[in-house]
Amino acid sequence: MASFTKKATRESYGEALALLADENKDVVVLDADLSKSTKTELFQKKAPERFFDCGIAEGNMIGVAAGLAAAGKIPFASSFAMFAAGRAFEQIRNSVGYPHLNVKICATHAGISVGEDGATHQCCEDIGLMRTIPGMIVLSPADDLETREAVKAISTYQGPVYMRLGRLAVENVNNPETYRFEIGKGVSLRDGTDLTIIATGLMVQEALKAAEMLEEQGISARVLNIHTIKPLDVELVLQAARETGLIVTAEEHSVIGGLGEAVCSAVCGGCPVPVVRVGVNDVFGSSGPAAKMLEIYGLSAENIAAKAKEAYQAKK
Repeated sequence: MASFTKKATRESYGEALALLADENKDVVVLDADLSKSTKTELFQKKAPERFFDCGIAEGNMIGVAAGLAAAGKIPFASSFAMFAAGRAFEQIRNSVGYPHLNVKICATHAGISVGEDGATHQCCEDIGLMRTIPGMIVLSPADDLETREAVKAISTYQGPVYMRLGRLAVENVNNPETYRFEIGKGVSLRDGTDLTIIATGLMVQEALKAAEMLEEQGISARVLNIHTIKPLDVELVLQAARETGLIVTAEEHSVIGGLGEAVCSAVCGGCPVPVVRVGVNDVFGSSGPAAKMLEIYGLSAENIAAKAKEAYQAKK
């Protein structure tokens, strides 16, 4: 792991937006009355004339963003993942996806680690929803560096993007001296020969810890950071399948529709090997401290290691 400094990806997002305020005058930011939480207030302070608070009305916000994109602007539209992906799904599909407009939907507070806000706010379905929209890029950065680089990259990419961000502070997992962000290209963080753990978002830090636990038990685990879930880096996934013969996926999302299913689809079509999915099973969340939620719903490094060890022993 690169370092143990922790920062929430929503904070990195806000800071990166503030830098874009000076770098690109076509960038505009929209929010749904949550700018303090989504950290878009940092952009607002730099460029108040290019910041629009649309109120608690995500559907309208996406419509406004679509209009701005059609007028040549680069809109970043932000809200909590539950409301951005869930409440505004129809507008995203019909007003952004269908005309393939240049709108960046950056959704914070995703996953079970929203914690005390409970099941109504713990969105574990957003990746699945956004993956189904034709032409939509789906990103889930793992740390501060990756989030900053992703914001830069999507500001120059022409087309709709959904980027998933978290509330909980996460460790830096990428090496700043060698890191290079590219949409659609995964990052190999650790080599291994017995199995591969493929993770996204905050689960990348857990995957690295799980690999260390497995090493102590004599199991060599490769770790891949998949920041772009759509389009998936199929080449990297299939290489891991061929070379290690076993894959474990880890995501802070439902096992239905997310990273695990994307990996299963790629592996089934290109190099069939066992795939074990670690994520939120077909249940709603509950209210409690974020770290406890990750433990209760099986999203800890310990559970990843246990599932990986079980699968490895079954393979032998």
